Amino acid sequence: MFERPIVMLDFETTGLSPDSGDRITEVAALRIADGRIVERYVSLVNCGVRVPSFITQLTGITQAMVDGAPPAAEVVPALIEFIGDDVLAAHNASFDEKFLKAEGALLGHGCRHGGLVCSLKLSRRVFPGLPSYKLGQLSRALGIVFKGNAHRAEADAEVAAQLLLHIGRHLGDAYGLAGVDPDLLVSLNRVAAAKVDAFMGVYAAGRRVPA
Repeated sequence: MFERPIVMLDFETTGLSPDSGDRITEVAALRIADGRIVERYVSLVNCGVRVPSFITQLTGITQAMVDGAPPAAEVVPALIEFIGDDVLAAHNASFDEKFLKAEGALLGHGCRHGGLVCSLKLSRRVFPGLPSYKLGQLSRALGIVFKGNAHRAEADAEVAAQLLLHIGRHLGDAYGLAGVDPDLLVSLNRVAAAKVDAFMGVYAAGRRVPA
């Protein structure tokens, strides 16, 4: 399947932007290799902040759960080390990468992941015309079973990982690829949906991938 490991990341947070003071409350990072999830890092996170009531209603993560969790100073460095220099993926990846970089910066830890893949953008390009690309509705449309509770980090990361594997299998079958290089997915994120088939035709023919 994928020629090198990819780490699927999902955060639960107190809000939408670290620039507004929002922090992470839970993380799940699942390493994909050999066509399956082979390793995972999952933890609640105590950032010493208040969990808004609407976040508790959405995620089920309570103030008590966060207060009793390992501190960010422990979780974030371990997470960055877990990801290493593998390609990072997430559903709406700019959101999760933004929080990863912000939390790392607060502790003086830089990220070194080897590229970013957005499964939401990929899905729009590889499976155009679906009614929704929200993770739950998209997974149902593609026949991917959502295990666990939505809006919890591990369950969301699990279904996003299965989605990425589904995309990889589709690309392999549609274009005769023995394996899918994660760098191809990074490149596909930047290709307009109408140009994906032509792009993949060039790639599959063994030519240089257009910039």
